[in-house]
Amino acid sequence: MLQESPMYAYIPALDMARARQFYEQKLGFRAKMETAGGVVYEFGQHTACFLYPTPNAGTSKASQAFWQVDDVEREVADLRARGVEFEHYDVPGASTRGDIVTGGGAKAAWFKDTEGNILAIIEEE
Repeated sequence: MLQESPMYAYIPALDMARARQFYEQKLGFRAKMETAGGVVYEFGQHTACFLYPTPNAGTSKASQAFWQVDDVEREVADLRARGVEFEHYDVPGASTRGDIVTGGGAKAAWFKDTEGNILAIIEEE
């Protein structure tokens, strides 16, 4: 059954060298595996994403992926110190304080990678 199988995120990149520089230098990720089609990055609890080249990168107006974190304020501060700029969205019924939106039982912050993909960090309340 699919629900019992691991699920991974695809992260599209128009320019793989630029995208890898963002993920590896700015965010500090280490490539787990390189293939002819892209790069795999592993995360906690046996999750991963696949960064791959495509001319369709950055065309989605929705989040491509999110990280579930224990302390969104700490993560935002760390990312901001690394030069990451956060996006601001109007979320009905939620309140915004700085770069963090609170509502619906969670705190969230969004940023874009160099390819225009929207990514999020989420802390459940």
